[in-house]
This record gives sequence, C-alpha cells and structure tokens, in this order.
Amino acid sequence: MAEIKPFKALRFHTEKAGLIDELVCPPYDIISETQRQEYLKKNPNNIIRLELPKGDDPYQTAGEILENWIDNEILKRDDEEAVYIYEEEFTINNLHTKFKGCIVRVKIEEFSKGVVLPHEETLSKAKQDRFNLMKATNCNFSQIYSLYMDSEHKITNRLDVLSEGKPENELTDKDGVTHRLWIVTDKEQINEICQDFADKKLYIADGHHRYETALNYRNYCHENKIGDGGENYVMMMLVDMEHPGLVVLPTHRLVRDLADFNAEKLINECKEYFDIEEYDHINTAEEKLKALYDEGKKAFAFYSGGNSYTLLVLKDNNITAQLLPNKSKATQQLDVTVLHTLVLEKIFGIDAENMAKQINLTYVKQFEEAIKAVNDGTAQCAFILNPTRVTEIRDVAATGEKMPQKSTYFYPKLITGLVMNQLF
Repeated sequence: MAEIKPFKALRFHTEKAGLIDELVCPPYDIISETQRQEYLKKNPNNIIRLELPKGDDPYQTAGEILENWIDNEILKRDDEEAVYIYEEEFTINNLHTKFKGCIVRVKIEEFSKGVVLPHEETLSKAKQDRFNLMKATNCNFSQIYSLYMDSEHKITNRLDVLSEGKPENELTDKDGVTHRLWIVTDKEQINEICQDFADKKLYIADGHHRYETALNYRNYCHENKIGDGGENYVMMMLVDMEHPGLVVLPTHRLVRDLADFNAEKLINECKEYFDIEEYDHINTAEEKLKALYDEGKKAFAFYSGGNSYTLLVLKDNNITAQLLPNKSKATQQLDVTVLHTLVLEKIFGIDAENMAKQINLTYVKQFEEAIKAVNDGTAQCAFILNPTRVTEIRDVAATGEKMPQKSTYFYPKLITGLVMNQLF
C-alpha cells in the first residue's frame, strides 16, 4: 500500500530570514493580491514569493529566488532525514480543538492502483500553473493533506509520544490558529512509522491539483531522463481519518445572473422532492440545518433576501438512486449530489460544465458572506449547506468516483512554509 519515507526538508534559517511567523502563509489559492503584498511588506523573505510568484516570467523568477535563498542560507536543508510532526490548534464555532499528523514523502501512484485516492474533480488551468512552478523550482513548497484509516489510532498515539517535548517551531497566525512542528530523526522511530503505513490507503483531503501535478511532473522527469528518484515522491501531511480534531466546513452555493430567476417558482417545483418549511429569521438557519444533519437528513436553507428563508428537507433519501443509477450509493447520498441534481440542474438548468466554469454559480465558505451576497445583489439566491462527513469522503473515494468541486473544506488549512521538499 502506501510507501512513505523521511526526507531532509528545506526550512527557513530564521537567523537570516527573520521570524518564522513572518515567513509562512496560508495556501496560495486563498490569498488575494492585497494580502500577498501585506505578507511581503512584513518580510520580503515570505514563502509567498516562491509559492505565488509574480512578474513577466513568474516561474523563472521563483526558480531564481529559490536558488538565491539557498545560496544565501535563507533556506537550509536539514542535515538528517526526518519525519516532521505537525499540529494545528484552533477554535471554530465555539469548539476548541486540535489535530496532529506527520509530514513525509509519499511515493506517487496512479489513482487506478487504489493506494492514493482522490474525492474531488480538478481544473486543468490550476494544474498547468503548478506544473510550470514545479518545472522551474523542482520543489514542493506546500504539503498535500491526506487522511488514512487506523482503527486503533496506533500512529497518532506514536506521534503524540514523539511530540511531548518543546516544538522546533510554534506560531499563531492572524486567524488565531496555532501551528507547531516537531522533528523526528531517530532512525528506529522513523522505520516504525513507515512500517505503520505499509497497509494503509491514503485519501486526499486537500491538494488534488498538487497531487495530479506531482504525477505529471514525475512522468515528465522520466520522459526527459532527469532526477535521482526524488521525483517519484511528493510531500504530504498524513492525519488519522477519525482524529477527533478534524473539522470539515460546508461550502455554500450562490446562484447569480439567471435570466428567468423566480424564487417562488423554485419553491413550488421543489415540493415534488422536498418538505418545505418557512422560517422568519435567517440567523436560525445554521442551527436548524445542524439538527437535521444530526438526524441524518438531507436539507438545505434557501435564501433569496429579507429576513425569512425556506428550509428544504428531502422526503426520500433514495430518490437520487433513481435519477443517478450509474453512480454509487456513496455518491448518490451526498448532500451536494442531492442539491446539484434535484435543484441546480433539474430546476435551474445549471449543468456540470456550467458549475465547473462558475458561469451561474459561486462558492463561499462563510454563512455571513452568502447572506451578504444576496442582500447586496451580487447573487440572486443562496443555498446554505451542511458539511460533508469525513466518512462520506472516504466512501466516495473508495468507489473510484469523485465529488463535485467544492464539496469539502477542511479547516484550518495547512500553513505553507514550515517545511519544503526539494525533490533532487
């Protein structure tokens, strides 16, 4: 199954680069240009210069900066191969929690082998961007986030013991998330961790584009006879799928720019498949949805302005089996499948291609952001969703199928810049 190994990470030499909390950043794809400039203003050595380069030839620029930083010891490669234990501690929705995993090199395998399993569709534009960056830098600047099954939690228990001491790095970001990193160099402990994964499958939680890019880059290296074997591996953060600190947030859907949008008509047509409940105060929507989620029901809050909203509760959880007979039960039962199939496609006519290109659909993470978009006229309506369950992610991936884009949002995101993986 999964083949993992330690590596000599490239890390910031803080004596020359600056404070670690000024050198790291969130994932590149959630950073605006304004935020990018703010990171660089605080410290010009921030990892964003490598992960999200700018200029006439941004990829060449990134390659030159990387080489310069290594030459000037802003970045230094660790002397010993190691497994890096990474923890995030945070508060979300009044819940204070944390989770821990290990950052390692993972051997790249085609999805067809069933060792590394995806669960979401990807976009070719994003993959081309990451491929160009890898060709120019030969480096992973951020880790792919993957889950594994371990019913006895043997690996997490081992990591807890190995991280009892003071971390190598600790910082709290602007969102209040505390990040900690420990370095394990003991060869016996490393061998035991590697053996623990010998029978494991890995389920990608976040980083589908980066994994497919790593696969393409490996093939590119083989075709051009370059590399020393490092190209066969990619940097991953591995976390127990049943870790109590894992948090998945929903991604809400905004509908916009439909020529014949009619909220009343939508609600009437939904009555065929949904029980309709009207409520006066939109601020109760998340609470109502959570209660239905706990009961195992499929439900959405439909909002088109004002103070009130409509709760759509699916009458029969098996209805999508009739409409999507070629899909697995795992895919049929997803909340996003129900919403996309019965409402967005069937009533609004927003098909899969439209969704992928975001012609009439926008995705937002925050409930408040969704409501604001409707009220300020950016969107015609919003569908507020419950989160996808981690077990649903596992079950869909196991079938070889993929969820629609933006089906999951693991919180918090892994920070970029604590460790980097120079391939060869």
